[in-house]
Amino acid sequence: MPLKTSQYIWHDGELVPWEEATVHVLTHALHYGSSVFEGIRVYKSPNGPVGFRLTDHMRRMYNSAKVYYLEIPYSLETLVAACRDVVLKNGLLGGAYVRPLAYKGYGEMGVAGDPEAPANVSIAAWEWGSYLGDGGLENGVDVCISSWQRVAPNTVPAMAKAGGNYLSSILVTLEARRLGFTEGIALNTSGFVSEGAGENVFLVRDGTIYTPPASASILDGLTRNSVLTLAKSLGLTVLEQDIPRELLYIADEVFLTGTAAEITPVRSVDKITVGSGKRGPLTKRLQEKFFGLFDGSTVDEWGWLEPIEATGGGQADRSVAV
Repeated sequence: MPLKTSQYIWHDGELVPWEEATVHVLTHALHYGSSVFEGIRVYKSPNGPVGFRLTDHMRRMYNSAKVYYLEIPYSLETLVAACRDVVLKNGLLGGAYVRPLAYKGYGEMGVAGDPEAPANVSIAAWEWGSYLGDGGLENGVDVCISSWQRVAPNTVPAMAKAGGNYLSSILVTLEARRLGFTEGIALNTSGFVSEGAGENVFLVRDGTIYTPPASASILDGLTRNSVLTLAKSLGLTVLEQDIPRELLYIADEVFLTGTAAEITPVRSVDKITVGSGKRGPLTKRLQEKFFGLFDGSTVDEWGWLEPIEATGGGQADRSVAV
């Protein structure tokens, strides 16, 4: 979908006009994929805009950077405040998608780049609707099993949310769309279900919820983690275990989770109808519990909602972490 531009981007410590947040063509990350990033939803709530698990997302970006020996030269508190600033400065009080990015920049070519150089950091925010299409949250989407597998263990670290990892996702998505599907689901090298191109996978069978484990070459998503928590709060049984491909075909319900996708039901897999071909009852209950966090009908007993206006609209602390 076309990107809705905003006015400002936080770029290496300063809020700059959107069109001025640029990099050199020899930026290391452009050539070797040496970047880590996050996607964070900001929702409108009765108490003003809130970032959903904002700090948890930013902690994960630091963990991803650690895996790749990438030093982020700002404190966690600085970047959390910067995320708030970007939303406020762009007037996105009705909701936004926030994209922090840390990357190895311009200065030295070669695969390793300059191991001593700190990362460059940018944070953008814009309006973004339903990732998998209008109506998908209610009506569901059609997916296929991709011919592309997820990376094998001990090759590329799947738990790091790194730019280079998403070359796999590009192939999965392009194949799915070329074949007329909304999204693709990849298997791991053992032939079990791994994840979608940008989402974690859940299925329901006989009242039990199943999802692949962290060892299935998945990104351990924060929305995935939230759904696991919400399901248990509803008294539902959740099992993390290897899932054979064919179990998706005979499941009562299948749904995808992710910051962009939120909780999106799947109505068919490889043109095999899932359940009744509509959003299933457990998927609906989880959606209501999830989206209820933002209208106040679900009590946020986990501290997931972080007020965006907590900084009072002031500028973020731009001090460099020592």
